[in-house]
Amino acid sequence: MQYRTLGSTGVHVSSLCLGAMMFGKWGNPDHDDSIGIIRTALDAGVNIIDTADVYSGGESEIIIGKAIAGQRDDVVLATKVSSPMGAGPNERGASRRWIVRACEESLRRLGTDYIDLYQVHRPDPATDLDETLGALSDLVRAGKIRYAGSSTFAPSTIVQAQWTAERRQRERFVCEQPPYSLLVRGVEADVLPTCEAYGMGVLAWSPLAGGWLSGRWHRDAASLSSHRTRTMPFRQTSAHYDLDVPGNQAKLDAATELAGIADEAGLTLIQLALAFVTTHPVVSAAIIGPRTAEHLRDQLSAADIVLEPAVLDRIDSIVAPGTNLNPDDAGYGAAVLADPMRRRRAVVR
Repeated sequence: MQYRTLGSTGVHVSSLCLGAMMFGKWGNPDHDDSIGIIRTALDAGVNIIDTADVYSGGESEIIIGKAIAGQRDDVVLATKVSSPMGAGPNERGASRRWIVRACEESLRRLGTDYIDLYQVHRPDPATDLDETLGALSDLVRAGKIRYAGSSTFAPSTIVQAQWTAERRQRERFVCEQPPYSLLVRGVEADVLPTCEAYGMGVLAWSPLAGGWLSGRWHRDAASLSSHRTRTMPFRQTSAHYDLDVPGNQAKLDAATELAGIADEAGLTLIQLALAFVTTHPVVSAAIIGPRTAEHLRDQLSAADIVLEPAVLDRIDSIVAPGTNLNPDDAGYGAAVLADPMRRRRAVVR
């Protein structure tokens, strides 16, 4: 297993980060099996685990807490806040009121007295960034968290957060978690260079593009389906797997061609996809999200693979650097565009 520093923190993390979204009712409801998967990953050298309070309504955090009992200090533990955790209007977001409460609840579920990396899951346009950074700074000083980070922030918001932290003497975001894969390369043009400029670590989520790069999705497949569409409520209403969407058809075509490149290189498509993400010099780790022990074995096999420049050049010829085949996969910006009142002047009558 390779290890890199998480930005400029000095903390060393494995090049593969164990993502825990699939532990619990969204993926694998068997706690004992999930715990076994986590411990196998730790035995293989993975030393960073990433979850979120919202994953399976907190169940993922509970499972992780059980799995790391007795070896907490050997694990770089990351979780996230801001996604809805209840029906109440204040049970979400990035306000001081919610962040402090949510952190305490995550600590309880995880069975620990500190979180290594506490990340804002998505930007909260209703809350001033100084309010958010102030609450996170207080949690750092209280010893509840070690570092703060962001997830799926636009590059302009990443910069705004850094400037706010400097001007107001707040703890800054030391890490960003963007979507990044062979099919979703838009962050290469803006987010990754921004992170590099500010010495931020990068934990890349969905390096297998939500299953598109698992090897099961190709032009000649008998059927195209995903476990996620059946178990995860925010995926069920999306067009993420709808082949009537032109961008998704382009992803299917690209996945088929990329599988051919992997085969010629003596690799599986999973190995090619993960090695591609960890090749980028700004990426600290690629977040893998296994649901089964078999998934974990397939993904751990990519840990020490180095891609030759000729292979990377061929990848670039299929998916151009800095592009997303489906613009909806960018992850950020959609909330602003979806609200007409954010881009129209009010009509005065």
